[in-house]
Amino acid sequence: MEGKTYLCIDLKSFYASVECVERGLDPMAANLAVADPERGRGTVCLAISPAMKAMGIKNRCRVYQIPEHVEYIMAPPRMKLYIKYAADVYAVYLKYLAKEDIHVYSIDEAFLDVTPYLSLYQLTARELAVTIMEDIRKTTGITATAGIGTNLYLAKVALDLMAKHVKDNIGYLDERLYRETLWDHRPLTDFFRIGPGTEKRLGSLGITTMGDLAQAEEAALYRMFGVDAELLIDHAWGRESATIADIKSYQPKSRSLSSGQVLLRDYTFEEARLLVKEMVDALCLDLTGQGMAAQSVSLSVGYSYKTGLEPSSGTARLPEASNSYRIMAPYVLDLYGRIVQKGRPIRRLDVSCNGVSDEAYRQYGLFAEDKMAERDRKLQQAVLEVKERFGKNALIRGMDLMEGATAVERNRQIGGHKDGG
Repeated sequence: MEGKTYLCIDLKSFYASVECVERGLDPMAANLAVADPERGRGTVCLAISPAMKAMGIKNRCRVYQIPEHVEYIMAPPRMKLYIKYAADVYAVYLKYLAKEDIHVYSIDEAFLDVTPYLSLYQLTARELAVTIMEDIRKTTGITATAGIGTNLYLAKVALDLMAKHVKDNIGYLDERLYRETLWDHRPLTDFFRIGPGTEKRLGSLGITTMGDLAQAEEAALYRMFGVDAELLIDHAWGRESATIADIKSYQPKSRSLSSGQVLLRDYTFEEARLLVKEMVDALCLDLTGQGMAAQSVSLSVGYSYKTGLEPSSGTARLPEASNSYRIMAPYVLDLYGRIVQKGRPIRRLDVSCNGVSDEAYRQYGLFAEDKMAERDRKLQQAVLEVKERFGKNALIRGMDLMEGATAVERNRQIGGHKDGG
């Protein structure tokens, strides 16, 4: 890790900035919120422009939380457009670095290992960051911010806690500066990978800052967090051993495939059961398309906040690894019937296929089951080919047309939002 230099680049208020650029507006001055007006005033804003943030409005606020005296443009989400802009930004990165030295963390954020390029371009890390950021602005019209660090963690913290709050939009941290400037910073949730739950558990040990964490008794941390304590301790000291090469070479021991949706109204037991069937059908097609099969399926059902109930959840193990809707659906629906509290309004569903592995290694049953499994596979593959050629809604099940079904509408979305097409 000695002598490494990383950039962590973020596209400022990305979705809102794209919408401003498309309208010929200055993203830093215009009032604009990206939200779907069809979902009502309770819908969450995917992004708000920097000008609205400067008024103290929270980025992920709900529409009704925007003060009534603020005049702004409400822009419906256009996910395809945002993906295009993100691709244009990635093309800018490729002008300066090889793809092996780029890790795309999210649609609007990326890590760049610039270590070998500083001598090549005869630039400092800050100068190279400025060059790339100016190229992004020239190419897309979007303002970027950058964190510079001697490891990936410090680059991310420099972005989140420093770059976004200075005039030139660039922050820098090494281990010494991190300890000198951020060991007393509060709250802990401002730091990468520390959420409210972790902050609360650390607080029970009297730990409220990174300085406290660095000086804490390690045995107590390991008792509370297990192996995750090692990462917390390293981050408290500003250390991070992982590199972009490590991230790209990582192979997980197990895989999963999941689908979830927040419902726009309260659903009854039977209505939500229909949605579970739709979600299982979609996951089976995804598994087939990837040539994979699952060993088990997990289900989580969340109730309306008015009930005060915790989500119901459980897992159904399949008799053999499968991607067949015919085989998987009965097990999931049986699980649904056993765990869900009937008569309670349902507002969220999550289905996850676990123990996902290559379909080539699955063990079939005997005789007739082999033929049925092969028939299912060919049928689902044919459905995928039709959808690939003519669109996701070119071929649907009858249940997808029933009242309350959401599959047809979800097929028109990207990431749960309208694609803008």
